[in-house]
Amino acid sequence: MTVSTAPEPDLSTWPTGRLLAVAARLVEQRWVAVLAGLDLTHAGLIALHTLRGGPLPQRTLAQRCQVTDQTMSRTLDRLAKAGFVTRTPDPADARRHVTRMTASGRAVLDRAVRAEREDPALLGGLGDDDAFRARLLSLIDGLSAGD
Repeated sequence: MTVSTAPEPDLSTWPTGRLLAVAARLVEQRWVAVLAGLDLTHAGLIALHTLRGGPLPQRTLAQRCQVTDQTMSRTLDRLAKAGFVTRTPDPADARRHVTRMTASGRAVLDRAVRAEREDPALLGGLGDDDAFRARLLSLIDGLSAGD
């Protein structure tokens, strides 16, 4: 096996956009591992987050999560198997299903939110999470304004 002897890149010389991309990829990899430990996926987390306000018809849930009905169906199958949601026929229209978060779903959502905000494995030595989030939102708003 050949070991590379190339010097490590000097990241301080990289463009800001590239640094953001690298940081996002590293956080994403860690976040996927944390979610897997909770028996969740990104899609499942978004669905639970959306259901925190109360039960929703599956189609409405898909629309709010900005995914297709088929994608939401697969996501809900996985969440139901884990015991995080239940799906029952809609009393107003038996062709539709209403999705409800279970107590286990609320508990895992709470754990995921806490991990996102407090787990040093996710954001390392980031520091003030609220200030960082505010700056990210400002950056996103500023970049979206040009659309």
